Amino acid sequence: MSLGAHRHEFFMREALQEARKALLSNEFPVGCVVVKDDRILSTGSRMGTTGLNANELDHAEMVALKKLDALNRALDPSGMTLYVTMEPCLMCFGAILIHRIGRVVYAYEDVMGGGTACTLEEMPALYKNSKVSIISNVLRKESLELFKVFFADPQNTYWRNSLLAEYTLLQQ
Repeated sequence: MSLGAHRHEFFMREALQEARKALLSNEFPVGCVVVKDDRILSTGSRMGTTGLNANELDHAEMVALKKLDALNRALDPSGMTLYVTMEPCLMCFGAILIHRIGRVVYAYEDVMGGGTACTLEEMPALYKNSKVSIISNVLRKESLELFKVFFADPQNTYWRNSLLAEYTLLQQ
């Protein structure tokens, strides 16, 4: 295994810790860390899938990007890597592109709403020239287990009976 693969696994384990925090709060188990020069700059866990403030805006990536913006640092985002336990949706992928993050590493594919397969050349100018590399399936099994726990819990209703839930529960 290459040094890069070890590095990706190290930081994905950090994202998995964020996902576990979400799961312990009965939230959808997505976690995210943004890294530059082997240092975690910001983190995020999915919020807003339960309770009175349920919403579709507080995705782990959006939380981490907001924290990154709050740092108010002049860091080159093209050298940053965003690690996330589930493939970013279109909203999050768009935000990642606008932030000019250089690399996205994710663990588990989002068969229902993943956005990383978009053909950037066919997108509007704001996104078209983005230079982002995508690496998938880093610690996929570990992430899958968290989603299986979530979808198997009858008290969790978020995306229950969805394509994603059915697909996840059938995975080995």
